[in-house]
Amino acid sequence: MIMRIRELRELAGMTQQQVADSMGVLQSAVSNWESEVALPRARQLPLLARVLGCSIDELFAQDPEAAS
Repeated sequence: MIMRIRELRELAGMTQQQVADSMGVLQSAVSNWESEVALPRARQLPLLARVLGCSIDELFAQDPEAAS
């Protein structure tokens, strides 16, 4: 599975800084999540979903290779 944070942030019309401010993290953390250098902690997922206006499930996309 891959995360769709960048896609959902852009759909929400938010900058990385706005997401970071809403979550109490640094902008660099959001950048790292989007590039999958690091991933948000499980306890951050409900807030991230709320900030981006989606469900936790929607934060994840199925990996096309995993389906085959």
